[in-house]
Amino acid sequence: MAKTNFKVQARAKRVSRIRKKITGTTERPRLRVFKSNKHIYAQIIDDTLSRTVVSMSTVDKNFTQGEEAGKSGDAKTVGTLLAEKAKAAGVEQVVFDRGGYNYHGRVKSLSEGARDGGLKF
Repeated sequence: MAKTNFKVQARAKRVSRIRKKITGTTERPRLRVFKSNKHIYAQIIDDTLSRTVVSMSTVDKNFTQGEEAGKSGDAKTVGTLLAEKAKAAGVEQVVFDRGGYNYHGRVKSLSEGARDGGLKF
């Protein structure tokens, strides 16, 4: 592992612990979340085929800000748009992979948006 700060190393450990337990199948792919300081990214991954089925982020060209302001509002909008794309691709159920982050704030908003959009966790 590269020389980095403690927070990055600790998150990498959490990610590997989570990935031991969670895998995405063709019937139920994995919804993976990554967040930076400004943006949030989400993708639905089929681990059996090793491919991304659908992705959405705040930097995506189809993203428009919703009525809720701030980063949590943007995350909820990303979740809703991701759910719409997933339904169009034929995905109804997913396994949620929080990416080593706490289920709080933007991660929670994204998952609530995806649930509101029609995805089942």
